[in-house]
Amino acid sequence: MDRRFYLAIGLIVMSFNSLYQYSWNVFEPLLVSGFHTRLIEIQAAFTLFAIFSTVSQGPGGYMADRHGPRRIGIIAAILSASGFLGTSFLHNLTLFYVLWSLGSVGEGILYGIATNLAVKWFVGSRGIAVGTISLGFGVGASVANVFIVRFGEFRTPMLIIGLLEIIILPILMSLTRYPEQSTISGRTPFATITNGRYWILYVSFVLGSIPLIVIASSFGFIGKSLPLYEFTILISIFPLLSGISRPILGYISDFIGRTKTLIIIDISIITGALFLVLRIFPVSIVLIGFFGGSMISMYFALIGDVFGSKFSTSNNGIFYTGKAISGFLGSTVFAIVFVISIEISFNFVLVSSILALVFLLLSVPRQSRDTGNANGS
Repeated sequence: MDRRFYLAIGLIVMSFNSLYQYSWNVFEPLLVSGFHTRLIEIQAAFTLFAIFSTVSQGPGGYMADRHGPRRIGIIAAILSASGFLGTSFLHNLTLFYVLWSLGSVGEGILYGIATNLAVKWFVGSRGIAVGTISLGFGVGASVANVFIVRFGEFRTPMLIIGLLEIIILPILMSLTRYPEQSTISGRTPFATITNGRYWILYVSFVLGSIPLIVIASSFGFIGKSLPLYEFTILISIFPLLSGISRPILGYISDFIGRTKTLIIIDISIITGALFLVLRIFPVSIVLIGFFGGSMISMYFALIGDVFGSKFSTSNNGIFYTGKAISGFLGSTVFAIVFVISIEISFNFVLVSSILALVFLLLSVPRQSRDTGNANGS
C-alpha cells in the first residue's frame, strides 16, 4: 500500500481528535448551561482531558510499537467515540467526568498512532509528513466549530460527532500498519528516558505549550469583553491557524533543522504572549495559534530524529505526558490565577514562554554532539 495512504488516514483521525481540544471553547459555555453548573466545574473536565489523553499515549504507544497499531487503534477509536456519544445523553456531572476521561484516553492513543504513522513511514521528510497529519488537529475543529455554535446546546452536536466517530475511526484504524521492525532503528524507551537531553526538551515543551493551552481552554472568558462577531471570528481562526502552520513549519524544518525552527516558534510565541499582556487579543491569538499549534508536531519529529523511529510511538507517548502538566498549568492554575489577578495570569503566560526558549537553547550543545545532523541541531 502506498505510504501516502497512511498520511490520509492520519489526517482524518487528527481532524476528529481536534474536537476534544479545539472545540472546547465552543462546548464549554454550552456544557455550563446544559449541566446547570459553574465554569470551574466544567473546566475540570478539560484538565481531565489533558491528563488522560497524555498518560494514555505511553502505554498505548508501547502496544502499537510492539504489536502494531491496528488492534489498539480500534479500541481507542471506540473509546474516543464514547466520550461524545455518552456525554450527549448525560445529565450527571460525575458521569460526564468519567466518560470524557475514557474518551480522552482513546483520543490520546489515536493521536500517538496518527502522528507516528508519519514519523515511521517518512524518515527523509519527517517534518512536513508529521505536519500534514497534524494539520487535521486544527482544521477539523475549525470546520466543526462553525456548525456547533449554531445548535446552542451540546447534546445534538456531540451525538452527531460520536456517531461519525464510531463508524469511521474503527474502519480507518483497521487499515493501519507500521513498517517492519527490522527496517527501522531507534533507542528503546528505557534508553531514551535515561538521556538528559530528553528531559531538557521535555521541560521546554511543557513550558512552551502553556500559551496554546491557555487560549484553547480559557479564551471563552478571557475574550468575553470582545464584541460577539470578533470573538466568533477569533475562536474559528485559532484552530485553523494552529492546523495550517504544521505542514508549513514542518516543511521549513526539513531544510533548516528542527531546533532552529523551534527557536523561531518560541520567539514568536513570546511575542504573542507579550500582546496578551497588552490585551491586544487578535494579534496574540494569531501568533500563539499559528506558531503554538506546530510545537508538538515539531517536538515529535525532533524526538524521532534524535532517538530513532523504532520505538517512536512509545518515546513520543512518554514525551507527550508533558501536555498533562502544561494542561493543568494552562487551564486550572491559569483560571485560578485569572480570578485573583488578570495581570498576573497574563504575565504567567509570558514568563512560561520565555523559559521554554531558555530550556530549548540549553538542549542545543548536547543535542548537536549526539546527533551530528541538521535536523537535530
